[in-house]
Amino acid sequence: MTVRVSVVIRCFNEEQHIGRLLAGIQEQDHRDREIIVVDSGSTDATLPIARRYPVRVVSIPPQEFSFGRSLNLGCAEASGDVIVIASAHVYPVCQDWLSRLASPFADAAVGLVYGRQRGSGGSKYSEQQIFRKWFPDAADADQKHAFCNNANAAIRRELWQLYPYDETLTGLEDLAWARQVKAHGHRIVYESAAEVVHVHDENWPRIYNRYRREAIAWRSIYPEEHFGALDLCRLLASNIVSDWFHAFHDGVLGYHLFPIVSFRSAQFLGTWSGHTRRGALSKELRQRFYYPHGLSRSGRGEDAGRDQRKVIDYSSIGAGDRVNDGAGRGQ
Repeated sequence: MTVRVSVVIRCFNEEQHIGRLLAGIQEQDHRDREIIVVDSGSTDATLPIARRYPVRVVSIPPQEFSFGRSLNLGCAEASGDVIVIASAHVYPVCQDWLSRLASPFADAAVGLVYGRQRGSGGSKYSEQQIFRKWFPDAADADQKHAFCNNANAAIRRELWQLYPYDETLTGLEDLAWARQVKAHGHRIVYESAAEVVHVHDENWPRIYNRYRREAIAWRSIYPEEHFGALDLCRLLASNIVSDWFHAFHDGVLGYHLFPIVSFRSAQFLGTWSGHTRRGALSKELRQRFYYPHGLSRSGRGEDAGRDQRKVIDYSSIGAGDRVNDGAGRGQ
């Protein structure tokens, strides 16, 4: 029996991207679905583009916005058994994206499923390394730690009714939710085949602020943890070296040499500024969040298996919408 899926999309001024996501959803082989767009005060063409598709729009005033509050608003409107959460600036790679996210919920023990993300053509090289670290090739049907990411995830609606998202956090509301449901005995599944492209084209101050905001939330979730000056120096240096290593072997080091330093500096200076309390960092989550991709070149066959599945051709759909994948040089 096919489960009903509610897709919840949070957005603010996403005219460059939301059309591609909505077009990709229309191509999905999972037909029993609804789409809920939660808008927090867009002033561009986001909503006119969204209304070209079969969506329901709900609004939240900008002054009332938090990541958790906007999610709770969208989830409250959902009628599906499974709620798929997607950022407005992602788009699915294959037509089985929704099916891949929804199918693990046939097991009653599964509470959360999240899928793979990769960068667009314009993604900064270091962010692509983060995606490879956070979202590996191998799936995991019973993940032992509480990592997930709500840019591409699905939750069981009845669990959300028991455990709504924390509306006070400045980020990482997905991590806090995953930690809670796992503590109550529910499984977390990583489904690598449920793949999206995540378009991030941020300047250095925005990258700094993103990691600072997430570090503040991390501190709220794990108040005993610590990220000090020694962590900053050691992890900044090791991540730069790792990125340079991979960029060299990808033949793009000359183009990315200094942007790698800029990105990692913004990332770890933001993280350091957001951490103020002392304690021991959780080893598994620390490894996933902060440690470099490493100096091994194995496990980089990220396109393997896609040729047996139906890849969406975005060049022929959504042509009337403003889309920009940030395609750039040297990626």
